[in-house]
Amino acid sequence: METSRITELLQPFLATSGALSAAQLHSISIYIDLLLRWNARINLTSVRQPEAIVTRHFGESLFAARHLFPDRMGTGGSPIKPASLIDVGSGAGFPGVPIKLWAPAIHLTLIESTQKKVAFLRQLARTLTLTDINMVPGRAEAYPGPPADVVTLRAVERFSSALPVAARLVAPGGRLALLIGQAQTARATNLIPGADWCAPVPLPLSSSRVLLIGRSREQ
Repeated sequence: METSRITELLQPFLATSGALSAAQLHSISIYIDLLLRWNARINLTSVRQPEAIVTRHFGESLFAARHLFPDRMGTGGSPIKPASLIDVGSGAGFPGVPIKLWAPAIHLTLIESTQKKVAFLRQLARTLTLTDINMVPGRAEAYPGPPADVVTLRAVERFSSALPVAARLVAPGGRLALLIGQAQTARATNLIPGADWCAPVPLPLSSSRVLLIGRSREQ
């Protein structure tokens, strides 16, 4: 897809937070092409139209990115202090990989239990020459690594059982970011009462989906 069209489609999600660079737009274009090729063979996403992929997958992911990392570049244009992010049930890489494209300094871990999707993620990382990215094939319950500053969760099955697992991966003082339906917000806050939850932020171009961020209390 032409990068000019990608820019147009993403504008509602990025608002005044700064335009994507030519390199970032080129990476998104390559990502879309690779996703479409793989999706013809394995079911990575039920969203198959390129423009819908941009708005639903990249738009939502980058909307979360700009709320989580609004100061992706520090004073004088130097990168911000690297943060760690775990994306639980990453699937085709959303929202973790677009967040990495937005804030390249983060340490990204993608947890995905489906082997074919893991193979796609590895190919994606090679194609986009991403660094400081870790693929974890398996379930989040078995993840042995350290907790992260940010944990993301989006479009997973068995939400009520997946959410507490994701919350356990958040470091003290870290944040849990959910891209969910408005109807799921009460369930989320009830399941994780130990977090300080911000008000849900409606997602652009959606009447029912929100970004919900909770901060883990310091221990």
